[in-house]
Amino acid sequence: MTKEEIYAKLENIIKIYLPEGVTTADIRPESDLTKELNINSANLVDIVLDVEDAFDIEIDDASIEEMTTVDGAIRVIDQRLEN
Repeated sequence: MTKEEIYAKLENIIKIYLPEGVTTADIRPESDLTKELNINSANLVDIVLDVEDAFDIEIDDASIEEMTTVDGAIRVIDQRLEN
């Protein structure tokens, strides 16, 4: 799976949790999930669970900490898919 395919799939997951006033146009690779996209910590957990289901991977706690930006999440997903 290419990084572009991962991004597209991840964007579909993230957009469900965007608060009012934040749109999918705000989702960029460098976007910080909590600071720029205003996603709260409870929804971050939901995003991780949705990512695990959508990509059929498991994400450990250390990797979750790397998923602060969209690009960080893409890197973690890509690494898990390679293993």
